[in-house]
Amino acid sequence: MERLPSWIRRHLAALRALLVLTLVTGALYPLVITGVAQAVFGGGANGSLVQKDGKDVGSAIVGQSFTDADGRPVGRYFQSRPSAAGDGYDMLSTAASNLGPEDVVDTPGPEGRQSLLTQVCARSRAVGELEGVSGARPYCTPDGVGAVLKVFPAAGTPTRAVSVNQACPAVPFVAEYRGVKVECGRPGEDYAAGRTVPVRGTAEAVVPADAVTASGSGLDPDISVAYAGLQAARVARERGMPVERVRRLIAANTTGRSLGFMGEPAVNVLELNLALDR
Repeated sequence: MERLPSWIRRHLAALRALLVLTLVTGALYPLVITGVAQAVFGGGANGSLVQKDGKDVGSAIVGQSFTDADGRPVGRYFQSRPSAAGDGYDMLSTAASNLGPEDVVDTPGPEGRQSLLTQVCARSRAVGELEGVSGARPYCTPDGVGAVLKVFPAAGTPTRAVSVNQACPAVPFVAEYRGVKVECGRPGEDYAAGRTVPVRGTAEAVVPADAVTASGSGLDPDISVAYAGLQAARVARERGMPVERVRRLIAANTTGRSLGFMGEPAVNVLELNLALDR
């Protein structure tokens, strides 16, 4: 048999390598890893699903909302951390808001959006109303928006100050700024040229941070022990249970720090709510 040309031999060698690597890395390796995962970590490999009455009701590692059809919190259940994933806890849109601490000025108009600061202020106010505590926070107005002024001119002695996140006819959260009367914001007016001045108030935050901020993934299944404790009285009242019994269930569903030193103790909301139903 005549020796094949070198270019054909090279192509045949490349084809054999492709077939072997496809078999090893595309079939054998995934099958072995899947088998080990099913044998050793079956629950986690299958999504850490949680069942109630023989039906899947969620995952222990993915958060979910406990609200009614109109999006209002169901009083008899503990509420989860806010989520920025899609419309909330959407596993196909897992993400953070990508808004940073300098995002403090709302964008008005039909297609506008709330700044991160106003989102935090609004959530804190809503949680405070739900739990019967103060929802006030530093840098937040009493009506639940970011306490931010636009000051003109941007440098030098102020001649004008506008509470940009409080649309007229709202009453500005402060009457004056450095001797200048503070105006309410007028939708449609451009305040970009002004100097942004967040104003820290004297309020001390009662509502924990994880109750007003979303996690990086948007799928966090846990809340802090402090946030769970804040909700205990409301859940006990709605269920007609002693509050101490609810607190014992919180403790029973609290996990410690990872490896004993990383992170903070956390409460799994789904498992806690299922324990309450039982």
